[in-house]
Amino acid sequence: MIAKQRPILQRSRLLAYAADRSSLPRKLTAMPNDFSENLMSLQSHILLEEAKHPSASGDFTWIISGISLAAKSIANHVRRARLSGAIGKFGETNIQGEEQQKLDVIANNALMRCLGTRASVAVLASEEDDEPTILRRGSEGGKYCVLFDPLDGSSNLDTGVGVGTIFSILRNDPTIPDAQTTVCQPGSKQVAAGYVLYGSSTIFVFTTGYGVALFELDPYIGSFLLVKDGIRIPDSNKTYSVNEAYASSFPEPYQKYLAWAHNNGYSSRYVGSMVADIHRTLLTGGVFMYPPTKKNPEGKLRYLYEASPMAFIMEAAGGAAYSGAIRTLDHQPRLVHERVPVLLGSKSEVERVRSFGG
Repeated sequence: MIAKQRPILQRSRLLAYAADRSSLPRKLTAMPNDFSENLMSLQSHILLEEAKHPSASGDFTWIISGISLAAKSIANHVRRARLSGAIGKFGETNIQGEEQQKLDVIANNALMRCLGTRASVAVLASEEDDEPTILRRGSEGGKYCVLFDPLDGSSNLDTGVGVGTIFSILRNDPTIPDAQTTVCQPGSKQVAAGYVLYGSSTIFVFTTGYGVALFELDPYIGSFLLVKDGIRIPDSNKTYSVNEAYASSFPEPYQKYLAWAHNNGYSSRYVGSMVADIHRTLLTGGVFMYPPTKKNPEGKLRYLYEASPMAFIMEAAGGAAYSGAIRTLDHQPRLVHERVPVLLGSKSEVERVRSFGG
């Protein structure tokens, strides 16, 4: 028992030393910089950012705290899904006509519970629900709308592939009584957006439009700790991510691009879980594509829950994002579950695809 506790005690002592750099022994002072930087928690990071804005009320911080709490719960369920019997279909279909997985429901409930008690949240909208849920009116303190895909890529759970949560935060317009109209805003109006990747570790990425920050969940202390701030996507990388099984039904410009890429030394990297594919693209560069097909001529990805928040993150990191001929963030959705094509990633690689007429 004593032997098992020793690493935890040692870690606690190191954390105590790191709290006051002046008291660190020379050997600890010489440790890699990321050790001390990683002591910045997600909540502390947001509070420091909030301090730069004198008019900030703390409501936004409270919402991010709710999302991070839900993410910790979801991460635990994902990690133990097979042991707890949470793998498999729930037995119902969602508004998209897709069969819900058990963890889709678990993740959705976690987010609804954690965000439902936040006094500044006016509307919650989930990809799994038919309609947005009105929690409180603007006159009752409802300032924000939170939209989310609770568990993107959940069909991959039984094979151990990384899955994720995607979220978007919008301002609530108290003059609009209809929840659907309220949340149908172009992506450029987002207050913040982010995703949580449940993979080899649990990673929380988010932006308020001015830089992208990456945090990782430290299971020893139960906090998301800052790993990197100000993430910038590489301007180019000879890598593309797309489901080429549907290439024959892609519009001609995409087929021409793929033929060109095959002949110019490009590599294909496709997981089939959007959060995992976007995360890799964000960190290493390249391009992610989900073109329209004959089966889905309007596109496959949901604008409010997937395309808009991911485009917001990508542009904040110096990348580009398009849905058809227009910038993704300029698209005006008319339906809560509206679908669009998606092309995003490194600016030069996105422009390369578009140069073929796509």
